[in-house]
Amino acid sequence: MKSESSFAPEVLTFGCRLNTYESEVIRRNATTAGLKNTVIVNTCAVTAEAERQARQAIRRTRRKHPNAHIIVTGCAAQISPNAFSTMPEVDQILGNMEKLDPAYFGVSRRERVRVNDIMSVTEATTHMVGKFDGRARAFVQIQNGCNHRCTFCIIPFGRGNSRSIPIADVLAESQQLVALGYQEIVLTGVDIASYGRDLQGKSSLGTLIRQLLRAEPKLARLRLSSLDPAAIDEELWSSLQSEPRLMPHLHFSIQAGDDLILKRMRRRHNRSNVIDCCARARTLRPGVTLGADLIAGFPTETDVMFNRTLALVQECELSFLHVFPFSPRENTAAARMPMVPTEIRRARAAQLRAAGIKMRATILHRNLDRQVEILVEQPSQGRTKHYIPVRLSTTERPGTLQQAHIVGIEGETLVGETL
Repeated sequence: MKSESSFAPEVLTFGCRLNTYESEVIRRNATTAGLKNTVIVNTCAVTAEAERQARQAIRRTRRKHPNAHIIVTGCAAQISPNAFSTMPEVDQILGNMEKLDPAYFGVSRRERVRVNDIMSVTEATTHMVGKFDGRARAFVQIQNGCNHRCTFCIIPFGRGNSRSIPIADVLAESQQLVALGYQEIVLTGVDIASYGRDLQGKSSLGTLIRQLLRAEPKLARLRLSSLDPAAIDEELWSSLQSEPRLMPHLHFSIQAGDDLILKRMRRRHNRSNVIDCCARARTLRPGVTLGADLIAGFPTETDVMFNRTLALVQECELSFLHVFPFSPRENTAAARMPMVPTEIRRARAAQLRAAGIKMRATILHRNLDRQVEILVEQPSQGRTKHYIPVRLSTTERPGTLQQAHIVGIEGETLVGETL
């Protein structure tokens, strides 16, 4: 068989924005270690489907690169290292702590599985990524892990307990990214609304936002990843109202719109809290767009319970939905509850997605004949401050800000004439 030519380390990323950030750290560490012919798969464990996709990618990678060294890491590898160790395609498995440590990319490859007890990790550190290949916006990790134990969620066992990056380190990394020309920064983590509670002297996400925007007057856009509606601090609400550079798009980890289901999920909010949270956001920042994570077909969910979640999409004008049919995760309390049939879970997920698309169409029509600012992501494509996708009439340089006049709608995308 003809041997394949040597190639630089490749990183395949699954899952959240935090994984996107960490993949850049992995890429840098693997390159610095001088690795060649290596593919690193940074997995997600939020659903069984996410793990299935990772396994498929591993098998495809082995077919494409029969002589490559394949390393599997990320949340799925941290939680279930044995599941990947049985795959003949996998050469090495690293845990979520090890994947960010340059030392583990230089150790002997004979140590096939290196997965530490993630609950033993008590501090988070910044990695000063510096650049994000092929991306117009930059990500800054401000927090990792989660102290809450929702009955459906396995992620704390992949990420550990909540730990925050010190404000000074967040500011230093943000300053470096702004100096490199990034116009938009996204603050990311597992539970960013809980930011700062573990730091000496305490802090909050709102405090961090204030200090970052004050320290970086050249930063045009600051965006937030998913927020727990039960943990939003007053300083954050104040920033949403008074800081125009804090983007008018919030994404909430809601999960359901029925109080009994939320209780069985062990969430810290109820339906009324969600409605109040969304109303407050609109009062403080008129025109803000709202998104949500929603689970369809959680165990014991009846049609009546599901319809309360479906109605919440319209009631709160949730236009950017991440919908997941319930996926039982081993070793979680929800996996032991009475299951909703798979076909019903899927049908309910489809209904929620359709409701989200309908609500987004309403939001798109509100933007017709308006002048908007676009962050160019690809030569003729970008997003507004409200995170709405726009197709541009001209070719522009990714990463730049561009004014456009919205003249039409194509599917779920606005059409803009560049000004």
